[in-house]
Parts: sequence; structure tokens; C-alpha cells
Amino acid sequence: MQNVTFELTGEFVALNDLLKLTGVVDSGGAGKVLVANGAVSVDGQIETRKTCKIRAGQTVSVDGVRIRVKAA
Repeated sequence: MQNVTFELTGEFVALNDLLKLTGVVDSGGAGKVLVANGAVSVDGQIETRKTCKIRAGQTVSVDGVRIRVKAA
């Protein structure tokens, strides 16, 4: 599994935006499709809310990629 660290500059980032910003998907629309299909998990739980607020300390997993979110 590939590990990616994302430095969060604000309070939170929307899940579909995080997928785009980390390069997991090419567009926010592609991120929304992955989330809607149940292919994304947040802290080990399937997440289907496209704009779920992801905060520092959380981990997002999708398609063999683990994104660890930390405060900047």
C-alpha cells in the first residue's frame, strides 16, 4: 500500500477535494464517483458522503493508497 501524507492548512478538507489534491484522482468529479461507490474508507469505515469533512489525524484509504492527514 502506498502511503501519502497530506498537510492540512485549514480546519478541514472535503473528502472529494482531498482525493484530488493528493493526486489519487484527476478531478473532483472522479473523487465523488469513488466515494459514492463505497470505494473510500475514513479511519477504517466506508464513507459515502462526498463532502465529508476530513480533519488532521484522520486516515483515508482508497485503491491501495493510504492518506494520512496532519496539521501543517
